[in-house]
Amino acid sequence: MMELAISTADADLVASEILGGESERCAVLFASRVDRADGGVRFIVRNIEIPSPESYTEQTAVRAELNPAFVAKISKNARMRGDSIVFIHSHLDEARPEFSRIDDLGENRLADFLAVRMPGVPHVSVVVSAGGWCGRQLGTSNPIKIVSIGERRDVLFEPGSCGEPIQPIFDRQVRAFGEAGQRVMESLTVAIVGLGGTGSVAAEQLAHLGVRRFVLIDPDKLEPTNLNRVVGASKGDIELPKVEVAANHIAKIAPEASVKCVQGDITRTRIARELIPVDFIFSCTDSHGSRAVIQQISYQYLIPCVDVGSILTAKNGRVTGIHGRIQALAPGLPCFSCSGLIDAEEVRRDMMNEEERRLDPYIQGAQEPAPAVISINSTVTSLAVTMFMSITLGIPSEGRYVLYNANRPSLRSVTASQNPTCYICSPSGVLGRGNSQALFTRND
Repeated sequence: MMELAISTADADLVASEILGGESERCAVLFASRVDRADGGVRFIVRNIEIPSPESYTEQTAVRAELNPAFVAKISKNARMRGDSIVFIHSHLDEARPEFSRIDDLGENRLADFLAVRMPGVPHVSVVVSAGGWCGRQLGTSNPIKIVSIGERRDVLFEPGSCGEPIQPIFDRQVRAFGEAGQRVMESLTVAIVGLGGTGSVAAEQLAHLGVRRFVLIDPDKLEPTNLNRVVGASKGDIELPKVEVAANHIAKIAPEASVKCVQGDITRTRIARELIPVDFIFSCTDSHGSRAVIQQISYQYLIPCVDVGSILTAKNGRVTGIHGRIQALAPGLPCFSCSGLIDAEEVRRDMMNEEERRLDPYIQGAQEPAPAVISINSTVTSLAVTMFMSITLGIPSEGRYVLYNANRPSLRSVTASQNPTCYICSPSGVLGRGNSQALFTRND
């Protein structure tokens, strides 16, 4: 399956520019390409160009044709950047759009032209009306799924959305968010980075919800001190990779689930790239370096993410504070850098290998393990999974940056300001750049 990913802000901009007139209008998008987990291609929109009136050779209520000079210009720009081109045009009626015979003829000429200018490069055609979106590979009948990414992950066009019958075990969930919602859940590939106290809970809950494709990433093996909080683990699992422990637990809940286990450090390029094909990321790691990498991939490849953090402080054997933080990352939302949650010095240390840490004069001794209790981890992770359902299914839970304090107790939604020139989450940063921007990771 091919998929087109576009930020919600860009999707809204396109609709506002081309809908509502008395004649059809066009928009041109530039998109990078990456491979999907299912073997298809994902087009990631990063730039938009709205043609001027002079860019058309014809513009009527049933036809819009761009002139050869404009098409030559945009194909040159796309070729120089290695991008695919997404051609969008409007239909004036309010019904759900379908490609017309006129669309077919115009696309065939356009596809023939681009095959000479940009051989071997796939392009996309989209039609938009007041009734929705419809997409396909340019010059073919191959449908393309269209997804907008922002505070919500909305499927704007889903080809052949009827699949296998919903399993009876999901009856109570279907009563909550419908068959369509359950099918969305089952269609997602979800990555979990960190399979400790929070990540193992996330894996269990997602398997019960119906997620059936997982990518699990963690460098560590299970230790005896992990047994108090890693869900699904037993003494017999000690010294097994945490990803295998989680995979075995998922298999008990959903034997049919596909689970890819990646034992490695997310700050290393080869491991980090395992996130690129997925649909959603759970960040359940506790280091600044790993969060820096995850946030870059989230914004650069338009992959929504929920980050989970829990803190339990204690002194002299007494608990002094219980706190949690759940934060979503997506276009239009501030990243960790904008939120003041990334420490550059900690990132530097996290990126080092063991020999470099040993030789660094600023790193003294071993870090003291933090207190951890399963109930706190489970509370915070459950809030994160609920946020995930809000983003993917639209359940009514609007918070995208939530703080939990068990002392008072309180649960409150907070906001952070987005830096308009942020190197991560702004259009002038890595947002939507796909493979054209190298990851800030180590290659060893």
